[in-house]
Amino acid sequence: MQTSARDFKRYISKAIVKEIRDNPGESRKEFLLERFKKAAGKSSNVTGYQFWRHDNKPIELWSHKVIQQKINYIHNNPVDAGFVFRPEDYVYSSAVDYAGEKGVLDNVVVFQYFG
Repeated sequence: MQTSARDFKRYISKAIVKEIRDNPGESRKEFLLERFKKAAGKSSNVTGYQFWRHDNKPIELWSHKVIQQKINYIHNNPVDAGFVFRPEDYVYSSAVDYAGEKGVLDNVVVFQYFG
């Protein structure tokens, strides 16, 4: 059975919302859930919480160069936003794993380009 992007996004968003809601240590719980609920209120086809944007533009990852470019873009977002000086300094980023160190999550390096 093939899973569509819609099914994947639905599954992931429900899992993340559940983790936020059920985690007693999540200090931003009320803030995050309120933001997701407010976003759902702006959409006629969403009930409960809206986690994903509706205007996403999938990009085909057709070469090693394109994959590395997208990984670098994601890793540099916290730097561009001014949260950290280096991508690997952002706690929840996989950049630290790509830099050869150990981050807070396991098994996050999905692509390694050599050369």
